[in-house]
Amino acid sequence: MVEDMPGLCLAALDCGVALVQAEDWQVLHENRRFAAWFPGGGNLLDRVAGIDGTKARAAIERGRPYRIELAVPNGNRSLPVQLTLRRAEGEGGAPLLAECRDIAGQKEAEYMLDSYSRMAEKHARELRKEKERAEKLLLNIMPRAVYEELRDLGTALPQRFDAVSVLLLDFVGFTAMAESQDPGALVAELNDIFSGFDRIVELLGCERIKTIGDGYLAVSGLPEPNPDHALNLARVALRMRRYLERRNATHPSKWRCRIGLSTGPVIGSLVGVQKYVYDVFGPAVNLSARLQGLCEPMQIAVCQEMHALLRDHCRLEDMGEFDIKGIGLRRVHNLVEENPQAAR
Repeated sequence: MVEDMPGLCLAALDCGVALVQAEDWQVLHENRRFAAWFPGGGNLLDRVAGIDGTKARAAIERGRPYRIELAVPNGNRSLPVQLTLRRAEGEGGAPLLAECRDIAGQKEAEYMLDSYSRMAEKHARELRKEKERAEKLLLNIMPRAVYEELRDLGTALPQRFDAVSVLLLDFVGFTAMAESQDPGALVAELNDIFSGFDRIVELLGCERIKTIGDGYLAVSGLPEPNPDHALNLARVALRMRRYLERRNATHPSKWRCRIGLSTGPVIGSLVGVQKYVYDVFGPAVNLSARLQGLCEPMQIAVCQEMHALLRDHCRLEDMGEFDIKGIGLRRVHNLVEENPQAAR
């Protein structure tokens, strides 16, 4: 606060200071730093182009300081400064005090803080992307419920599922194709077909468990129980076959499959420690593998338990009884199509 303006030693201050006539903005006194930063004489508004006189007067009349940030020449660079205008005394007739401080250090700190914030945000975005990539990868090898249990608890316990349908698809003549075709082209085609199968499985609420060479294993009824597990997986099998038929009509390579469908209890579990694999075990898995071996190309073989669940919804043909290795004598049916009434 200025008590004695004529005796005020402005030169001793470490900032630029000037006393200004409130009525006409004439500079009454100033120190060397203020003069160096804002050379010239007379009217403050002429010397400091950034000041809005109307806004400054309105703020000061309300008893509030008026502040702006400016850049003043400093050799080959510009120096950031903050200029504050306020009454030098509490009374209305007192001159205005214009105080100008070097804020280069403050700006540098703000820049460093802003830079750190941007780096932290970038790091957080990269971590989120990495987490999403890891989650997507894990969801490709295990059901979401199993992944969430592994994520939240650090482990996933084996589970028994009593009502599950199992599909195992295998391609006809794949070994011969692998020997006669370019490996890169063959794998690209197989990947394209499996990607199409994945979309079908996902669309009908089933789960792809794994691919084994040219084999494709999918289930319905786990990890969440589903009363329509047999019909849903039958629809998957029919759509897989139709997908291949349409693809074969426009592609030089003809892919033909055999599909086995069975139903029954299975156990689902994570296998491995360093490399996780989610797999299913049980008689239903073994039976589906045996059934696809009994098929003709582009045929879908169904066990008698599956037949009992599908006969009201699908057209099936009796293929006869077979002595299935490790299982015994079982009646097998061929899944032809879904009944139109059931499809609606």
